[in-house]
Amino acid sequence: MRALLAGTDDPYPRFSVDDVHLPKGGSAAGDIVFDYIFKDLSLDDEADFMHGLRADGMGKAEALLRVTYGDADKSGRLRSRKTCGVHHDIAMTATMLENLRSVYLQPLRDAELGLRPSRSSQLSRLLHLLSDDAGKDEITQKLADLDKDIKALKAIVETQDAITGRHNSMLGDQLAQMLAVELSGSDFTKLASRLSLLVDSFEIERNGLGYNNLIFMAVVLSELAKNADSAYRSLIVEEPEAHLHPQLQAVLLRYLSDIKVSEGERPVQVFVTSHSPNFASIADLNAVECLVETDSGVEVFHPRSVSFGKGKKEKLRRYLDVTRAELFFARRVIFVEGAAELMMINLLAKSMGYDLRDHGVSLISVEGLNFDSFMPLFGETAIKIPVAVITDADPYTVDADGKNQPHYPSATESITISSNTASMKEREDEFVKVFHGQKTFEYDFALHENNRMAMLAALKDLHPQIGDDLETELASKTDDRDKAEALFSGMFERPKGKKNVQKGAFAQALAAQIEDNRLNVEIPTYIQNAVLHVCKP
Repeated sequence: MRALLAGTDDPYPRFSVDDVHLPKGGSAAGDIVFDYIFKDLSLDDEADFMHGLRADGMGKAEALLRVTYGDADKSGRLRSRKTCGVHHDIAMTATMLENLRSVYLQPLRDAELGLRPSRSSQLSRLLHLLSDDAGKDEITQKLADLDKDIKALKAIVETQDAITGRHNSMLGDQLAQMLAVELSGSDFTKLASRLSLLVDSFEIERNGLGYNNLIFMAVVLSELAKNADSAYRSLIVEEPEAHLHPQLQAVLLRYLSDIKVSEGERPVQVFVTSHSPNFASIADLNAVECLVETDSGVEVFHPRSVSFGKGKKEKLRRYLDVTRAELFFARRVIFVEGAAELMMINLLAKSMGYDLRDHGVSLISVEGLNFDSFMPLFGETAIKIPVAVITDADPYTVDADGKNQPHYPSATESITISSNTASMKEREDEFVKVFHGQKTFEYDFALHENNRMAMLAALKDLHPQIGDDLETELASKTDDRDKAEALFSGMFERPKGKKNVQKGAFAQALAAQIEDNRLNVEIPTYIQNAVLHVCKP
């Protein structure tokens, strides 16, 4: 963006031969090329950018501009060329570039410096934009009247007499200059360069960095919106989270997402680059652009281009809180159904020798069976990163009446998975894989003897009586399948009138048992495969 829109406030970026993309096993070659398309032009805009116009296929004109970096000099620095039009053979004029007004706010910006009084400060520019000739003359006259009144005050008169008397005696009548104690800046231009902002009656230097950044953005946006001379106005904000705590991030993004244009103002297009899940969770999906690093280079993904099922996009918007919005920044993702898997998967992965954080894996719960809202964001036609979906098989058998009944399979038994799990399996590709066990996480975990001991210990911490009863029941059974069914049903399918054990609380107690006592547990095969898929080199 800055390659085209930088200017007075920000130098154009420089590129060298080292910035040209180097493909694997290849050599750097070719130019760096940026193309820009401006749509929804007014008649005045069309006149200003006449040489760069082309038809958009809908009977409307759009301006096509290009910035090319190439033809390196002896130091390796690439020279830039700014052209326009369909064939990119017409140089952009100075008038075109002047019509593109933009302000760039860099990550570690000094907002305090930008708000200090100076002739080129944003506050000074805004005052000039909002003042016509009559207004400027009125301010100048008010300053002159005030200066006249102040100069008549006794303290000012005595101060001037003391200075001029000493000055005259020092230099004599021939060399002495005419001195006067008066206001510094008694005309409009000088006043504008000396204006400063007070915050709750304090100087701007005493305010917090985050709040100063917000104040600076307010001044910049006002100046841009009031700038009627420019055909295009934009604000480019890089990493606004650098100085803002989460609450202020939310306030800022909500404002930037829906800037109201008042009478006499022009629209301002806002670009925000961020690594903050707070921003991603609030931003409209249609306004999000993801830059994804893949084996072949950096690719751009547009969530707005995804085809969602009916109601799924709306559901995704509701579910994208700060934790789940981390998926836009993840290098790898594991989706799970709920709190139980959320607490256990990371622990089990560490038992396998994989720390998910070290591998850049985001572990995200979809709170139920809402995978279909998240899965369209990933895969061969979307974000190309390894994704593992860990879900329940929920197998069933068909009874004599043709009705589906829950099934409790053995560890090696062939099963018929639920239609929901089957539909997710159909969406698998090179990047997205769906993993399920024989029934549910707790049941598959209970199929192993070592795991049942840990599960009973965790259960006794939460519900001692239920734990003792189930321990006695399991002792009377010899088959792993029967023991797993008894333990699973005794916790989560209790008779009517008796409360089930909460899966989240049980998982927390089970994780504590395994960690605190350093227990060796059997990790279900499907969990192992899911971890291996996302952690593979």
